[in-house]
Amino acid sequence: MKLSNRISNITTGGDDGWSVFYRARALRDAGQPVIELTMGEHDIGTHRSILDAMHRSGVAGNTGYSLVPGAMSLRAAVADRIQTRTGVATTARNVIIVPGGQAALFAAHHAVCDPGDVALYIDPYYATYPGTIRAVGAIDRPVRVRAEDGFHPQRANLEAAATPDVRSLLINSPNNPTGAVYGRDTLDEIADVCRDRDLWLISDEVYDTQVWDGAHISPRSLPDMQDRTLVVGSMSKSHAMTGSRVGWVCGPEDAIAAIGHLATHNTYGVAPFLQDAALFALAQGTAFEEMVAAPFQRRRKIVLDALSSQNAVTAAPVMGAMYAMLDVRATGLSGKDFANGLLDAEGIGVMPGESFGAGGAGHIRVAMTVDDDRFATALTRIVSYAGSLIDG
Repeated sequence: MKLSNRISNITTGGDDGWSVFYRARALRDAGQPVIELTMGEHDIGTHRSILDAMHRSGVAGNTGYSLVPGAMSLRAAVADRIQTRTGVATTARNVIIVPGGQAALFAAHHAVCDPGDVALYIDPYYATYPGTIRAVGAIDRPVRVRAEDGFHPQRANLEAAATPDVRSLLINSPNNPTGAVYGRDTLDEIADVCRDRDLWLISDEVYDTQVWDGAHISPRSLPDMQDRTLVVGSMSKSHAMTGSRVGWVCGPEDAIAAIGHLATHNTYGVAPFLQDAALFALAQGTAFEEMVAAPFQRRRKIVLDALSSQNAVTAAPVMGAMYAMLDVRATGLSGKDFANGLLDAEGIGVMPGESFGAGGAGHIRVAMTVDDDRFATALTRIVSYAGSLIDG
């Protein structure tokens, strides 16, 4: 029996570099010593106090159905956090709770794209972006950015891509995989294109607490953008709650209400005990979020120190998020070939830049997600391996 074109075309098939991740994981599971710098997963785990709050809620009986848009208390807490961080008036009616940032991306594209519409996204990109677009029957169109521009989108390229059939643009700042943090000038240009071409802007802000250089600016706060912006947020990165799957979409009330109808026929809400844990976590304030982010800020310095006295490997500006995008083009290898060779020679797993689109070619993404000593060792060995390729 034939499956639908929509589900059959979510992924395009072929080896996009993720085979390196699966190979590294298989070697580790077989007992070989592998330092995995592949996934954006905190090494500290969810804090015990959050797990205790989750446990108390579950034992108290909060294990049944929830309100589909989310508990009003959590929606209000998320709204208050967004208003405090951005200065934009936000209420619970501007927020819907969904099962993680991935579900938020799926819901946002459902809200703004019809089948056959074109949806733009920046390349390099988080690996699920194009599939999320295809899953709603829209056509994915990457807008490539360059390492030489710090992986920041350029207005001319956005304008060239924004043809009349385009309905939306998806951006991510702080950025996975590149670590770029878009400044006000870049965001003003993005907003100008969205207003001029009447586009929805979907802003993935799950790394908003991980900024090492500059400041996080939500494009929803820019002039005349509040009614055309959907913000994707999550507890995963800010509070190390990746497996809890608690995220949200923030936007105009009518859009949020429509996403609520989608959720009724799709996810049917998020477990109440998980929402209670998220509410507890948000109540711990910015000091808690800074504690979760602190290891990555330390490891950013480890990256910069390791690369400071050689020229085989260079880094894109490590401005935010838990990753460093390293340029290995001086070795003459693609990112994929370098990553495979590094795994074989040094037992270090990294993601090829090509896993995140054509814009990542010749790079590797290093996740700063192991303890400081092992991370420093891994960086030293990455640099040594790259140097051996050049010297050899």
